Amino acid sequence: MENKKQIKPILEICNVSKDFSGVYALRNIDMQIFPGMVTAVIGENGAGKSTLMKIISGVHQQYKGNVWLKGEATSFKNPKEAAEKGVVIIHQELNLIPHLSITENLFLGNEITGKSGLLDYAQMHKKAKELLTRLHLNINSRTAINQLRVGQQQMVEIARALLFDSKVLIMDEPTSAISDQEVELLFKIINDLKTRGVAVVYISHKLNELFEIADRYEVLRDGQKVGSGLMMDTNHDQLVKMMVGRDLASVLNKDQHCDGDELLRLENLCLQNPENKRDYLVDGVNFSLHKGEVLGVCGLMGAGRTELLEAIFGLHPKYVSGKIFIENKPIKISNVNDAIKAGLALVPEDRKLQGLIMNMDVEKNTSLACLNKVSRYNFISRKKEKALSRSYINSLNTKVPSPNIEVNKLSGGNQQKVVIAKWLATNPKILLLDEPTRGIDVGAKIEIYKLINDLAKQGMGIVVVSSELPEILAVSDNILVLSESKLTGEFSRSEASEEILMHAALIEKE
Repeated sequence: MENKKQIKPILEICNVSKDFSGVYALRNIDMQIFPGMVTAVIGENGAGKSTLMKIISGVHQQYKGNVWLKGEATSFKNPKEAAEKGVVIIHQELNLIPHLSITENLFLGNEITGKSGLLDYAQMHKKAKELLTRLHLNINSRTAINQLRVGQQQMVEIARALLFDSKVLIMDEPTSAISDQEVELLFKIINDLKTRGVAVVYISHKLNELFEIADRYEVLRDGQKVGSGLMMDTNHDQLVKMMVGRDLASVLNKDQHCDGDELLRLENLCLQNPENKRDYLVDGVNFSLHKGEVLGVCGLMGAGRTELLEAIFGLHPKYVSGKIFIENKPIKISNVNDAIKAGLALVPEDRKLQGLIMNMDVEKNTSLACLNKVSRYNFISRKKEKALSRSYINSLNTKVPSPNIEVNKLSGGNQQKVVIAKWLATNPKILLLDEPTRGIDVGAKIEIYKLINDLAKQGMGIVVVSSELPEILAVSDNILVLSESKLTGEFSRSEASEEILMHAALIEKE
């Protein structure tokens, strides 16, 4: 690492500022990107990360300051010119055409033609196969993109970047929608790129993975650079403090609230696997939840965490057995309406697919689960709907220019607040949260942690599923651990540690 400090930067950003209609998104940013190293660019949503990356990759041409590539001042006219010079960006929202093949997507806009001027598919398929092999993808290059998993599509985007012989590769949230195995493969590819001298700029909200893959960090806050250095010289709390301007521990301030009456009790709850009736996705789970209690649920992927919440909420009634009690009364939940009437609410893991209608505005999404509150004689009152939406925008501090903006135009954190608002509007007694902070920045995470704490203070019972053990330890009063669909550990907050929870999560079925 010491030797790498002497390497000259391949890309330098000097005193760069950018404003939109007089409002500054970036102010006087200086940054250096080195070959053969991964530089993590960190900051909350709105910190200026995306704007800076768009300047580097040629999306924005009008800005103040200078960008130097290999010691020469440069200003790209468009992303294609930037790519031709070796600066390529892989966006979080994949930029592929679903019905075209892998090869056609790789060479789109850069097709290889023969002497006759016709497309040379044989040559393009050959080069595509070489790239896929390099990325350890055993897939026919003639396969349509819509036949691939999200992680495989991510690798195709990387292959397209390699096609340009990239010198600087910008990755925007590359692991937000891929499995642990695909993350492991991605990190191997990144390390291979480093050995080839490629400079990787890596944007992610997942700080833990940054300590695994990044060499350096650059922190932005409110459009300004507030810190930089080697990852080995910092820690999680220091980065968070730079990002949000305050200590994580000081804002969490978790209160203990679990001495209220029992709200929810499960007795031998089971969820049969619809595809294999001899297998159980949830197998004989028992627990109680009390008023004001935050119950954390953790375990490895596939342990049954999400399935447990879905079973409680009535999403798989044909395959659920066991007993559910709410306020000591047995209750049969045959569908989502039964769950809502019983005082349950579920914020799902995938907010875009299961939690929101993305092309619908904030106002309408907020009222979706409680239309009876905003309607009369089967007609929706726009006045009531607007009032409901505004009340939750204010109480959850959701950053929206208008309640009438489509939710697909909001940041991940603000989208998540709209999902939570939709379910809080049903006045639940019990709130089930599945990965409530997945894919959102640290500032939004802190706000959701505080919201969980405040709702518990008001007497709500909350079940939080999370794959992040520090999060489980931060928000929970008591913690359950699942392994292979069974409950393998129950701990109070004072008893638990990451090591203890992980040990329980690794217990195998007998």
